[in-house]
Amino acid sequence: MRKYFRGGIAALTGVLAATSIVLTPTANAAAPQDPDTAKLSGALATQTINWEECTFPGVAEETVKKFKTVKGLACATVQVPRDWHNPADGNTIGIRVSKTETAYKGTSRQGIALVNPGGPGGSGLPWGAAMALRSPVLAGQYDFIGFDPRGVGLSTPLKCSYTVPSSTDVNVINKAKVQGCLENPLTQFITTEQTAYDMDFIRVLLGEKKMSYIGYSYGTWLGTWYAATFPSKAHRFLLDSAVDASQSTLENTWDLQPRTRDRQFQEALLPYMARNNATYAQGTDPMEIRRNWEKAGGTREFVGMLFTAWFIIPAMYDTTQYPSAASAVAAVIGEQPSGTDSEKVSALVAKMLATPGLSAENKAFIAKGKENALAAIAKKERVAVKSTTAAAEVETWDATFEAIRCQDGQWNQNLHYWNYWLADLTVNAPFIAPFMSTPLCAYWQTKNSMPKPDKKTFPRLLVAQSELDAATAYEGGLATTKALPGAKLISVDNEGSHGLFPYNTDCVDDPIVFFFQTGATPRKQYTGCQALPLPGEDKTFEVGGKLTNGKVKIKMITPAVKEANKIVRDLLSGSATAPADESGMPANL
Repeated sequence: MRKYFRGGIAALTGVLAATSIVLTPTANAAAPQDPDTAKLSGALATQTINWEECTFPGVAEETVKKFKTVKGLACATVQVPRDWHNPADGNTIGIRVSKTETAYKGTSRQGIALVNPGGPGGSGLPWGAAMALRSPVLAGQYDFIGFDPRGVGLSTPLKCSYTVPSSTDVNVINKAKVQGCLENPLTQFITTEQTAYDMDFIRVLLGEKKMSYIGYSYGTWLGTWYAATFPSKAHRFLLDSAVDASQSTLENTWDLQPRTRDRQFQEALLPYMARNNATYAQGTDPMEIRRNWEKAGGTREFVGMLFTAWFIIPAMYDTTQYPSAASAVAAVIGEQPSGTDSEKVSALVAKMLATPGLSAENKAFIAKGKENALAAIAKKERVAVKSTTAAAEVETWDATFEAIRCQDGQWNQNLHYWNYWLADLTVNAPFIAPFMSTPLCAYWQTKNSMPKPDKKTFPRLLVAQSELDAATAYEGGLATTKALPGAKLISVDNEGSHGLFPYNTDCVDDPIVFFFQTGATPRKQYTGCQALPLPGEDKTFEVGGKLTNGKVKIKMITPAVKEANKIVRDLLSGSATAPADESGMPANL
């Protein structure tokens, strides 16, 4: 069975390195120098590292037991400059690091490989041990290193506070939230650039000349930023489920995301249900299933939003969970139970669990989704109670996700643009549009800019991308491959999962493993692979676009998506469906 990483959303790129001009015809341009983090850090470079037993908050106990079987697993908190551009100011923060010692001693050892699962804001601390277990072949040559980036988990966290305005105007609320966060002196230093310096300093503290890297989703943005800033220190890099590195900010990646979610829903999930009508009893026509979903209110009704948020969208990150998502769609379409929102959720989840053929993993996934849905309802009810009180309230929130994506490059600050963007989504991405709102980045000023890689120094690397990835669009991975010097792309046709390696097919895994072992990349820039069958199916079905010359040719708004969007427009033109109540919904899906 496939084993996928599920993570959130994504990214890339690097630093423009200047070269000195030499007028002598026979001389070569001098290679730019990487920043020297050992020198910049001063006395911190000689700090004593106290390795100890690891703890992984939020990770299941059974999984932690597996992690602890990995040879040499240990954790420590290291001190780094708060600001790598002014390390002499004396301010430091803590970075929590995990190490393994699985690599064989001798010439076969390739060194260390850091791992980041994405986010921004995902905890990477467990991922040293996780990668050692996921890829034992590479673990024989690499000591995998996990870490919580600055602002995350057991590293120094970023918490922001603001006084909630009495106004209900979303612009007023968002501006207050951003302003409150910018008043925190740590906020300006929670960026990808600063984290890239932290990564290099981890390399220094571990006594390694170079480092390799596996990054998923946003981790691809972080990895490329490192590779372009420290090209002489970059060994072997994999960007798995990449954001769009051809752009100078993360804005385009989030602009594509709502549309890719609509696309996977219509092009892959609903056809899966139609092929398996004997299980889900919703008919054999994907368009008829979509019509019935919309007639039931779809994501415009609170129950539909809940089940989309906690069962359908998470399954788009890992298509082994399609049976869970399909049962959720069927439950929303079916006759709705009476009672409170919590009672409705419990009744519909019971109906989902009665679906034949669910695996133990599916049932655990559904149980977790129920827990999240009930928590969202409780939050919605708390918000409703608070709105009746007159006293100003100070709200504190985890701000790392917003600080990084907003401060890595300037997003569009024109609110008229975002109004147009939202209006466009209601037409061209109506499945996910009710979840969307103007991003905080529209109110967040920054002077940072995504640097560009130097063609002369940028290391060779691999990109892996699935055709129907709903978090980081295939189009973004393709643009990344074209933009990064020497990059090679491995495309997986008819696949939607986010985070591929190890995929457990020779076509996908062999070139990645061979690259990490030897440094050799595929001869052609584009390698096309076929997806594994979905759960309960014995063959892979053609969906979406077409694989040609190693690349998938697919439109963002495919003919099937166009037809589905028309269904929604036609229904809404004569519908009295009330607008969905979005309060209590997760902000980042």
